[in-house]
Amino acid sequence: MRVTLFRLNLRPGRSIFDQVVFAAKRALISGEFLSGQAFPSVRAIASELKIHPNTAHKVVQYLIQERFLESRPGVGTIVATLPEPRSGDKKRLLREEVQRLVVEAKRMGLRLEDLVEAMEGEWMSLEKPLEVNRK
Repeated sequence: MRVTLFRLNLRPGRSIFDQVVFAAKRALISGEFLSGQAFPSVRAIASELKIHPNTAHKVVQYLIQERFLESRPGVGTIVATLPEPRSGDKKRLLREEVQRLVVEAKRMGLRLEDLVEAMEGEWMSLEKPLEVNRK
């Protein structure tokens, strides 16, 4: 059985692990993968993305730990129902991730309006696949 792999363009200067985790989370949240669907194996991820199998294994283990995936003996790794945010997740996101984004945007000379527009566009791009999968 062939499993669809999520999209990713590796960029130099950033952790491969972080890039693959982000791409996987984006695919899971946007609805590219549905709850109960088979998730690519460590071997498939390593082969398709041309990354070290240990890195692929760490990614899958991280996604299991974060409750995006489930490991089922005899079946493999499947997509879990999207987890409810843990207490503190929202505050951490707003404190750390948004702060990092704002610092980089200011460093590049972007205006607040540019940042808001980009965030709205990204938000909408994640909403569209979810609407299709809910029908």
